[in-house]
Amino acid sequence: MPAKTERRRPVDPPQARGAVGALQSSLTKLQENAVQDIDAGLIDDAGIEDRLGIDSAAQTQLRDSLAAYGQQVPVLLRPHTDKPGRYQIAYGRRRLKALRDLNLPVKAMIRQLDDHALVMAQGQENTARQDLSFIEKASFAAQLAAQDYDRQTIAAALSIDLPMLSRMLKVGTAFPLPFLRQIGSAPGIGRDRWMALARALAENNSTRQANTLMNTPQFAQLDSDARFEAVFKRAAKSPKTPPKPRTLRDTTGRALGDIKTTSKGVTLTIASKGAQGFDAWIDSNAQALLQDLHDRWQQDRSED
Repeated sequence: MPAKTERRRPVDPPQARGAVGALQSSLTKLQENAVQDIDAGLIDDAGIEDRLGIDSAAQTQLRDSLAAYGQQVPVLLRPHTDKPGRYQIAYGRRRLKALRDLNLPVKAMIRQLDDHALVMAQGQENTARQDLSFIEKASFAAQLAAQDYDRQTIAAALSIDLPMLSRMLKVGTAFPLPFLRQIGSAPGIGRDRWMALARALAENNSTRQANTLMNTPQFAQLDSDARFEAVFKRAAKSPKTPPKPRTLRDTTGRALGDIKTTSKGVTLTIASKGAQGFDAWIDSNAQALLQDLHDRWQQDRSED
């Protein structure tokens, strides 16, 4: 039986292919770095919400500056993934809003970005400006985590290390995004105060009272830091209700025990019924287990 002859697709001569490839690469780079005037009405949102509201005074100042001196720094866009002829913004949302208000075209660089590259560009540009508050960065990280981005990618997007990312996620995942939008960026409030608010809301079962406060006209008149302080005060003063135990489960969903946190401490209960000896094993190894948890807690504190 004759051997099969492998059919190969004709290829361009190496020199020509290399020259054409280099030219195409150069043209692509020139296009990506070129600044174009784009109609603001053709630009849609994309990426992750990185700002928890807009400071009206700062936005007015930006708009006045753009009106007087023009746009000096371009925004970054990509071609819309679903709508030909339209664009999606990676960063420069405040500039885009101000230029829309002024009915001016938007100076923009346009690059081919997938979703991963989009959030990387957005996060790194925000980090370079250093004007996002702690809670805005924490919320940005939490939104990326909710979309299944791995931690290494999120840390790279924010230019932080993994221990810092872990601390940010503890805060960012403690509050729903609509709740954070109502408080805003709170630039003067750091991680410890946000964690204290999360504890107060949980221990006092005061989320409903906080939401009632945030829906009042007086609340809207406060600046963002003051809104945080008002919510914190309401959460801390709300009448306490008896805390309910939380069931801890294994990976299959089977109940392992109940844990309850009160002002007096933490109680872990493992019922003998159905424990199959797990309760006795915990009792025998309690000292070693607690010491291990204590060591890990001290390590987390030292990283803070």
